[in-house]
Amino acid sequence: MRNALGSVDTVLLLGGRSEIGLAIVERLVRRGARRVVLAVRGGTAPVDGLERLGAEVHVLDFDAARPETHAALIEEAAAKVGDLDVVIPAFGVLGSQAVYDADPVAAARDVAVNFGGHVSIGLAAARRLREQGHGTLVVLSSVAGVRVRKANFVYGSAKAGLDGFAQGLADALHGSGARVVVVRPGFVIGRMTRGMTPAPMSVRAAEVADAVVEALGTRKVTVWVPARLRLAFAVMRLLPRPVWRRLPR
Repeated sequence: MRNALGSVDTVLLLGGRSEIGLAIVERLVRRGARRVVLAVRGGTAPVDGLERLGAEVHVLDFDAARPETHAALIEEAAAKVGDLDVVIPAFGVLGSQAVYDADPVAAARDVAVNFGGHVSIGLAAARRLREQGHGTLVVLSSVAGVRVRKANFVYGSAKAGLDGFAQGLADALHGSGARVVVVRPGFVIGRMTRGMTPAPMSVRAAEVADAVVEALGTRKVTVWVPARLRLAFAVMRLLPRPVWRRLPR
């Protein structure tokens, strides 16, 4: 439940080692959040920094590839901290299109995490938030899913599915007191993209986190990071396919 000052009090991060996810949680703790659950595969996560800031931190074992465990995980998190004010699924696999072309099984496995895992945990979280009558699900989508490029179309197609799912879920929750915030970052410079050439209008995890925390304090439902990407993709969506295919990787 949000505290007496209206600040977020409890946070659940799914993907407890995510750079973006941890950056969001750190900012929320600095603003008053006091109870945090980090759900991570293997059950170990970096808690020292959050505890030094005064947060009570719980760590749970979480496997995005095992949807049959997701509903129970949400309930276990709620049992630890009470009502969930903010739920942040921040897990995924970037992968390589060249690898996917050579290994369709690997492609299917990663899509199951990048899309199917989010569907499963998203629905389980939405049910909990609806029952509470409040709370926000933060869905980390990507501009890669706004218009899918040939350079990473397996990853992009999963993000496109996730983005559509999040928008539909937001409509389904309308009027319940719970809501969904869809976040569409551009290229994020960090551990996942190490060794890759940054794209134009690249950002870092801190910038994404700042934008998310700002949105949580408003009624925003869609967040582009950086904000000027929204205008850029309004144009890119209209490019003829022969032109789109020739864009640089």
